[in-house]
Amino acid sequence: MQIIERSIEKKLKSSLVPNKVVVLVGARRTGKTSLIKKLMAGLGEEQVMSLNGEDMATQEVFKLRTVENYKRLIASTTLLIIDEAQKIEDIGVILKLIVDEIPRIKILVTGSSMFDLNNKLGEPLTGRKITFQLFPLAQMEYMQHENLIQTRAKLEERLIYGNYPELLKCPDNTEKESYLKQLVNDYLLKDILAFEGVRNATKMLDLLKLIAFLIGKEVSLDELGRQLGMSKNTVEKYLDLLSKVFVTYRLQGFSRNLRSEIVKSSKWYFYDNGIRNVLVANFAPLTLRNDVGELWENYCLSERLKYQHYKQITTHNYFWRTYQQQEIDWIEERGGGIHAYELKWSTSKKVKVPTTFKNAYPDSTFELITPENYLDWVSPT
Repeated sequence: MQIIERSIEKKLKSSLVPNKVVVLVGARRTGKTSLIKKLMAGLGEEQVMSLNGEDMATQEVFKLRTVENYKRLIASTTLLIIDEAQKIEDIGVILKLIVDEIPRIKILVTGSSMFDLNNKLGEPLTGRKITFQLFPLAQMEYMQHENLIQTRAKLEERLIYGNYPELLKCPDNTEKESYLKQLVNDYLLKDILAFEGVRNATKMLDLLKLIAFLIGKEVSLDELGRQLGMSKNTVEKYLDLLSKVFVTYRLQGFSRNLRSEIVKSSKWYFYDNGIRNVLVANFAPLTLRNDVGELWENYCLSERLKYQHYKQITTHNYFWRTYQQQEIDWIEERGGGIHAYELKWSTSKKVKVPTTFKNAYPDSTFELITPENYLDWVSPT
């Protein structure tokens, strides 16, 4: 299997400096452990201690909250790595004590839940931490090993099976399907159900399936609640948790000028197409599907998010729609400008910027994203 350099690799390594905590977050199986192992292999004389926060012995050794205890633990270590750090009680306070009182120590922690890490690291480590997010493999990362012909040949596979790193080891599509099903059942759902207050696995799975069928469509929390027999507040809480364990993300409506613009509803997308297709139980080839437009939209937007994040582009992302059914898939508000993008799988359809949008935002830009030009949008050279 080819070893693909992750886009944050160099920046992550350079951020490991004394008395700072580097936080690496991302869904399970996106390659955090592999990235750390590769990082450790290239550290030379660095004295590394690697611990797992899910291990009971690790949790126990941190319980005695004294500087002397942590000095004995760390000893001659210059880099402390803690995987799944959120599993250690009061880890934020503990790390603050270590970085404040033990000179020259570098710390790297990982987690699969932004919810836990934000709660436990947030306030104690204000000004002391740097956070990186790792996604499933990005097109901009594949470009290290692919030429244009290979990339185009792989597009359909990525629309269907997504980009989790382990898929590169699967010899055929049957193995890919099996791996993705296991990933959803054994890892993602377990992470979600570990949260206090999420006791109904069936309801959570039903919500995920419903969202999977609503890619690119506006979602009403009230309507979701009615269909699932849940309160609006519970639906909202579950969707929030799904975003914090990096399964889905929300897109809000854009509005600045017009009363006719829709802003109350949201759209929800999956960070990875493969996870979405597990939930709709469909791995059929594109020629046999009626949801190619949704797959294309979900794939391109997730790739654009990866590009924005890895290139550290400051932007606010939205969709745009009016009550008269005029709409645009993706709006970026960045650099003082408004940039609109419409995504179409078919290259034969002519698409123009909606008149209402053009009149309301005359200084905005508009671009159509298709299979012919998407690489310029998600992995420009």
